[in-house]
Amino acid sequence: MIAEQFITKNNTATKSYKADRHSENPKRSIVKSISWRFIGTLDTIVISWVVTGTLSVAFSIGAVELFTKMILYFFHERIWDRISWGK
Repeated sequence: MIAEQFITKNNTATKSYKADRHSENPKRSIVKSISWRFIGTLDTIVISWVVTGTLSVAFSIGAVELFTKMILYFFHERIWDRISWGK
């Protein structure tokens, strides 16, 4: 079923975001990624602090993962938005 989405030509993939009312706006994906990363980064900082015992190391780890995971999440959302399975 999922493979069919990649193999078959889907007409909605050629529509613009404004024309396709079922597609999520990229700006919404950005806001969702920022809000989720805030929560995720707080979790990472707390876990890093517990594991390392050093708050400065915990914040360093949290700062790095904040940006990398936000970027990964944005592209993950955009890819899943193109798959019509389960919509």
